[in-house]
Amino acid sequence: MARKTTRDELFTYEARREGRTVAVLRGTSGDNGSVVVETEIFPVSAPANSDPQTRELTFPSREQARRFADETILALEYLGCVLAE
Repeated sequence: MARKTTRDELFTYEARREGRTVAVLRGTSGDNGSVVVETEIFPVSAPANSDPQTRELTFPSREQARRFADETILALEYLGCVLAE
């Protein structure tokens, strides 16, 4: 995902399944204390060289962004993914 502005990176997680990256979550500081969570999704059914599906989600606080990331990571683990920071 191309970064539009310079932001302080707060966290990055990469989820892999069977050795293939299926998701990347990246939290960066936004304006006025907000946090932007950038996601890249690589569908398992898509060819390995496909472009990821990307989305940015803005949360008003670090706590809300962290809660979203924690719940997403937990769901990915339940689905059999291995997480790396």
